[in-house]
Amino acid sequence: MTIADHLDADRLSAPGGAPVLVVDAATWQRPVAPIQAAVIGLDPDGALPLVATDDFDLLVTATENAPRPWVSVGKQRFDKSVAQLTDAAHANPLAATIAAQVLRLTAKLPLSDALAVESLAYSALLGGEEFRRWRARSAPDAPTLPPVEPVIAARQDDRLTLTLNDPANRNAMTAIMRDALYEALANALDDPTRPAVTLQGAGRCFSTGGALAEFGTATDLAEAHAVRMLHSCARALDALGERGTVRLHGACVGSGIEVAAAAHHRIAASDAWFQLPELAMGLIPGAGGTATVARAIGRHRSYWMLLSGKRIDARIASEWGLIHAIEDAA
Repeated sequence: MTIADHLDADRLSAPGGAPVLVVDAATWQRPVAPIQAAVIGLDPDGALPLVATDDFDLLVTATENAPRPWVSVGKQRFDKSVAQLTDAAHANPLAATIAAQVLRLTAKLPLSDALAVESLAYSALLGGEEFRRWRARSAPDAPTLPPVEPVIAARQDDRLTLTLNDPANRNAMTAIMRDALYEALANALDDPTRPAVTLQGAGRCFSTGGALAEFGTATDLAEAHAVRMLHSCARALDALGERGTVRLHGACVGSGIEVAAAAHHRIAASDAWFQLPELAMGLIPGAGGTATVARAIGRHRSYWMLLSGKRIDARIASEWGLIHAIEDAA
């Protein structure tokens, strides 16, 4: 399917219910009537036209090294990249449209309010058919015994180091680990000595995100929303302000970057890579990503990460502002 095929099909059907409206970025103007679909603006010639960026949820260009908010996919891969984006949206249309709506809303809100909007939308999608389909065709590994100490806290002088400590499970963020991390961050916030806090991960990677075996196990989605808000590690990490640093390496997936992106200082090893895979599960981020990642790289590039599900490496993450520095451990 060519770009023209995508443009024609989605222009005709998107306002009536299709999840994406794929348009020429240079000429399109957002109509006054509300649009349910996400709007993807294309620049196949790499001209980088001046556009009203707020009219779009994603801007894709063929030129290399394009400035924010454009996402560069190159001329050779342009048609294929657009097809993959539209296919992903059509596979999970509710998650795709809700993700775009949440990103638009949260861009205008304080972090705490943005986290609440995301959590409400996340709970809604947990109860939806798209997530149920993913659960039916996936077979997550059975839960494993959690480590005795899922988060290790080590204090030296005025510095506190918190280490995610389940390397055998690639520091998958179980509810037990999340609660332990939140408690450690809350203690640091309450500490009158105001220590500097560094968050890191043990083993081969920082974190592969939420433990898949726990996805969909909540029976009360309203209560799950309340728990997420009370134990929001992203909110606590952000509250540390300049005292908070994360050191990232290896896989930083889902909540493994959503929480970390709330830190005011983000340092990654050269082998670090980052991914938001939730849309393929019929979900959006649930640990703060639509607020934290979007504040770092902008909502357009955040939507590309969600819709494409692709990894970005440390170099791209640095160029986009997801991390502030690349430093390998001695």
